[in-house]
Amino acid sequence: MIAASKLFSESDLARIKEAVKQAEGNTSGEIVPYVVEMSDAYEIAEWRAGVLCGMIALGGFALVRRFTEAWLPFDFVEMSLVVMSAVATGALLTHFIPILQRFFAGKQLTDMRVRQRATQAFVAEEVFATANRTGILIFLSLLEHKVLVMGDSGINSRVQQADWDGVVQLIVKGVKDGNAADGLVTAIKECGRLLAQRGVQRSVDDKDELSDNLRMGNT
Repeated sequence: MIAASKLFSESDLARIKEAVKQAEGNTSGEIVPYVVEMSDAYEIAEWRAGVLCGMIALGGFALVRRFTEAWLPFDFVEMSLVVMSAVATGALLTHFIPILQRFFAGKQLTDMRVRQRATQAFVAEEVFATANRTGILIFLSLLEHKVLVMGDSGINSRVQQADWDGVVQLIVKGVKDGNAADGLVTAIKECGRLLAQRGVQRSVDDKDELSDNLRMGNT
């Protein structure tokens, strides 16, 4: 998995910042793009994979012993070491291979962890603290292949969830096409269009309350 810091070039960061600035230009919305490599370490996924591999190894010994005349040149201690090695191998592979980590973590857990991490980012970046409660968090978690758009109360009273789903799909498409920066830029522009369309207009005394930069957080 590519590190978040290596996924975006300096020119990408500049384009994203400019897209935020332009999207906020005609509305009172404050858009905060935020990317993390993963929303959790998912140790449970490694344990699940390890236990499964250990059970497969143990089951293999049992099947050979039960249904064949083959002679197994292992004593109890050696068989135990083989099983333990299988457990360690399964856990290690899952730790380093994202698709295995997602599989053994499961959709329910990854969905929950991404939402928890997005909520943490929403609070840490003070997206809730704008004068008119018009902050928007665009949250991308790379390992899980998940995107969330979270609007504050001043936004959600005007923009429907279906609209946010459309923004999410723009980012997902960009990531799948191998250009996360393009996906984010397009999504940010769409947020600006939605806000202007739904009447979240810029007031005379409106000011830029949150940084326009892309944030890259830790697990």
